[in-house]
Amino acid sequence: MGKETRVIYWFRTDLRLHDSPALKAALDLQPTAFWPVWTWDPHYVYRARVGVNRWQFLIDSLNDVSTSITKLNKKSKLFLLREAPQTLYPKLFKAWKVTHLVFEKDTDAYARDRDAAVIKAAKEAGVEVIVKSGRTLWDSDELVKKNGGNATMTITQVQTAGPKVGPVPRPIPAPKSIPDPGELELHFEQEQPTSKPDFNSGPRRHDDKSYENISGPNGDFAVPSLEELGMQPATTKHRGGESLALKALSKIIADKKYTATFEKPKTAPTDFEPQATTLLSPHLHFGSLSIREFYWQVQDTIASYKGKSSEPPVSLLGQLYFRDMYFGAQAAGGWYYAQTINNPHCRFIPFSLPAKIDPDTKLITGEFQSTDSQAEEWFVRWKYGLTGFPWIDALMRQLRLEGWIHHLGRHAVACFLTRGGCFIHWERGAEVFEEWLIDHEVASNVGNWQWLSCTAFYSMYYRMYSPIAFGQKWDPEGKFVRNFVPELKDLDRKYIYEPWKAPKSDLKKAGVSFLTTDQILDQVNRFKEGLSNPTAEDSKQYPRPIFDFPERRAFCLDAMKKAYHINLYGNDPKVLDGSWKELFEQKEVAKADEGKVSADDNEAAEGGDGNAGANGKRKRGKEKGQGTLDGMVKRSKK
Repeated sequence: MGKETRVIYWFRTDLRLHDSPALKAALDLQPTAFWPVWTWDPHYVYRARVGVNRWQFLIDSLNDVSTSITKLNKKSKLFLLREAPQTLYPKLFKAWKVTHLVFEKDTDAYARDRDAAVIKAAKEAGVEVIVKSGRTLWDSDELVKKNGGNATMTITQVQTAGPKVGPVPRPIPAPKSIPDPGELELHFEQEQPTSKPDFNSGPRRHDDKSYENISGPNGDFAVPSLEELGMQPATTKHRGGESLALKALSKIIADKKYTATFEKPKTAPTDFEPQATTLLSPHLHFGSLSIREFYWQVQDTIASYKGKSSEPPVSLLGQLYFRDMYFGAQAAGGWYYAQTINNPHCRFIPFSLPAKIDPDTKLITGEFQSTDSQAEEWFVRWKYGLTGFPWIDALMRQLRLEGWIHHLGRHAVACFLTRGGCFIHWERGAEVFEEWLIDHEVASNVGNWQWLSCTAFYSMYYRMYSPIAFGQKWDPEGKFVRNFVPELKDLDRKYIYEPWKAPKSDLKKAGVSFLTTDQILDQVNRFKEGLSNPTAEDSKQYPRPIFDFPERRAFCLDAMKKAYHINLYGNDPKVLDGSWKELFEQKEVAKADEGKVSADDNEAAEGGDGNAGANGKRKRGKEKGQGTLDGMVKRSKK
């Protein structure tokens, strides 16, 4: 009899059995003992911002894959262990006599450091480690290599470098059997994590209790509940799990015309129940849907479609290329990718409320500079959907309630917070999306915020979204606003996007009155205490706008023009030592980029790359397909 092969398969953001290269590699070892394991990492429980809706989506996905494993082997399941992987695995390797550890590769900066520590511990324990790429179409590190060692900053670079890495492999089938696990005894002490600082303390109703026992309250390795986490119930209708993901994909692919002719900029951000896009992004994040499965089902549908199909960047495949682009940029950027300071690709713009920086590591700390009381008020009102601009408020309330908004909606609220209104730092906005999005992905979230703030990936800063006209053109009746801002549900369509312009008689007829400053703060506190939006039964009180938009647009345009003229990037010595302030205090600034100032980014033309090279200098010229996707919109007449 040969040597025993005792394998731990470490599930992470690959919560599926279908098309999992790493899982196949683990099973190809023909294990004599096989443990599917998830580690309940305190980094994500306390240090990453995770709202209740994403916790629910994760819990759904964990339970679903565990059920699927048990269907293949009644003795097995997803064995969830409540300890940091860095301290758990050295003990687990010894306790279970493990010979192999297998997992899927990650490009997130924290995950890379975590994995390096675990691999080191495995080597010391004589455990062989196998790592396979599976989160993206192409291995992100290989993509960067084929891009000349540079971050992928355009979709064109991905389309050029990707095929050099190799063709996207066809998906592999899910396993038909799972070997028995070995012994499950845990004769070692659990290392209790430090819960401070807890970035998720806000939504907790009581202290987190998920670490009271390493194998769960009943010792059965169960998935923690929201109650154990101290969280209130989720409010999203969107649920997780491989089973639901595959059903959703099948339904989409069954509509061949939709799949083959999909053009994201033509989908309405005001559509809800159902939404206009696939809503498969949270499944891609948690890995409950394989990106290769998605890619090839779309590719095969396009190949068999008789009509004219859409093409990247606006097609479904184009959306996957954009995702690989952001992962490639993250893989090259490391920790600095998610911030301005020390980021050579991120343009420095002196937005209000930037993140605090650790003086030793030069990394953001999770706290923000709050020296501007007006900006702080604007930020809080933006976050909780009380800006007085119904289109912006409806989007932010949908985000908080459902954990998802359409990509054009994300564009609108991100532009409004940064270069198109409040002039507040993109890092602050990215923090809110990190907390509330069920599909939050560091690579994509950071990349999109840099894009919309015109600090990286995109440079046409003079194209601004109007918080009035943009939603109005998609939904002149205001159905979306009426649903998420019910205070205004009875207001005439003429004023639904600008209630402050309504005559007193119209306001009285609709029962609408305006909140005082104190009442606005009370409403913010109410939202902080619970996730509910106002209902029809609530008082129909709504705030006036936080500012005059044309006035703020002019201010932001001048500020962006000045920043582009000064032309600093996050790794510039003047940025690092603080002497940038002297440059921005100068009154005279030469004319920067000229261009038509649009109140609606949908008017943007294709072009303008907004890219920075590795040395922080902007590249000139246009990249095909890299202009704002919204420039290709053809609005439907209603």
